[in-house]
Amino acid sequence: MAASFSHRLRCCGALVVLLAAGAALSGCASMSETVAPAFADPGKYELYDCKQLEAERKGLAARTADLQRLMDKAETGTGGAVVSELAYRNDYVAVRGSAQLADDAWRRNRCRETPPNAPPSPSTPQRPDIKPAPKPGSAAR
Repeated sequence: MAASFSHRLRCCGALVVLLAAGAALSGCASMSETVAPAFADPGKYELYDCKQLEAERKGLAARTADLQRLMDKAETGTGGAVVSELAYRNDYVAVRGSAQLADDAWRRNRCRETPPNAPPSPSTPQRPDIKPAPKPGSAAR
């Protein structure tokens, strides 16, 4: 009888621990959106120009999407939520924080997206149109 009671007590204790861990991990997901900037350097993008910010924002968006896919894939396996949290959540939160700071700098600088087929900027050196010299012996008739 005593052995049965201690077995039940251990099972209930394990259940309570699992429920507490699940509650803690589920709280991390909603908390990450508000805490994310705390995991990034707030002055990182202060000296970036719009062109640099545009490239950085695209890179951060791609990295965020990659981490989200990895987290989603990990969650499909046994114990996946725990694996997802342990393996990817810190990186995901840090990248999201950097993305938020880059977006803030983007807005502060009043940057605009570069159109996909935009001509090269004037600061890019242009090659003049040079026609090849005629070959010797070929006269224009």
